[in-house]
Amino acid sequence: MSAQLLFQRRACLLSIIAILLSITSCTAENRRTKNVSLIGAGASFPAPLYQRWFADYNQQNPNVEINYQSVGSSVGVQQLSNGTVDFAASDVAITDEQAAKIKQGVIALPVTAGAIVLAYNLPKIPTGLKLSRQVYINIFLGKIKNWHDPQIALANPGINLPNLPIQVVHRADGSGTTSVLTQHLSAINPEWKRKVGAGKSIAWLVGIGAKGNEGVTAQVQQISGAIGYVEYAYATQNKIPIAALENKSGNYIIPTPESAAKTLEAVTLPADKLIAFITDPTDAQSYPIVTYTWLLTYKQYQDPVKAQALKNFVNWAVTEGQKSSLELGYIPLSKKVVVKIQSATKKIAE
Repeated sequence: MSAQLLFQRRACLLSIIAILLSITSCTAENRRTKNVSLIGAGASFPAPLYQRWFADYNQQNPNVEINYQSVGSSVGVQQLSNGTVDFAASDVAITDEQAAKIKQGVIALPVTAGAIVLAYNLPKIPTGLKLSRQVYINIFLGKIKNWHDPQIALANPGINLPNLPIQVVHRADGSGTTSVLTQHLSAINPEWKRKVGAGKSIAWLVGIGAKGNEGVTAQVQQISGAIGYVEYAYATQNKIPIAALENKSGNYIIPTPESAAKTLEAVTLPADKLIAFITDPTDAQSYPIVTYTWLLTYKQYQDPVKAQALKNFVNWAVTEGQKSSLELGYIPLSKKVVVKIQSATKKIAE
């Protein structure tokens, strides 16, 4: 055998060995890349965006599967406290009292934001309905019972309001959306604050209950004359008319991502605790009912793989994930808020 042929065979053999070693290395690496399944539960407010995020993230990271149940903020926080989920979600974050009951500690991360809108079902009025502050308070107090009421007509000249009973649809489950709405109502009206107050679950004076933003949306769609409060994305995706609401400056503002973002400009999130609300914004162009919604994680995880997976996901959600926000009707986070979230996320420990 010639020296040249021997050299060629050796070179070929070395190439084969190199390929086999590469395959072995990749196989070992795949073994080290563990599959992880994360389970979360809570607010229905951000659920459409969360479901998109989890699907998109899984496509990019097939070894990470995230399952989320839209069961309401109250149930989500309770399940986090019980240790039956890996993370929760709430439109009102978490109170100090609730946090104290979670031995692993808790971190509240405001990963997106949105507007709470008053969606209505008046077939002949698909757009243009305006509701003054006193009117929507009185509708929820049960003082205004018919769409033909003169108080509604006052802000809607030229609109032929029907002689139709008003059917209020509200949440039946413990809800952060309810808490945000009722905090706003309490801030702008002493009678509401005195008679009803604010909270995730309240004693409604009128109306019928439905579970989740999904349930309220469905009831409003089905009942002629209905009005209910839902997150902006639920109304727009289901093509339900939305009322323009009077803000503190006396302007009637149509809820849009732009008018909601204007409201958020007045909210300052403390660096040490990323929880803050604004119950009645003063800017002339601000939509009046807007909130962040929070992803709640433990500070300490027994499983290091889950801890790292959550860190990775949150960092993706507040950067790449924000590209889906506007498309689905949510408000992209400002760069300042993103930096604060990334800093807080580092505190998630194994």
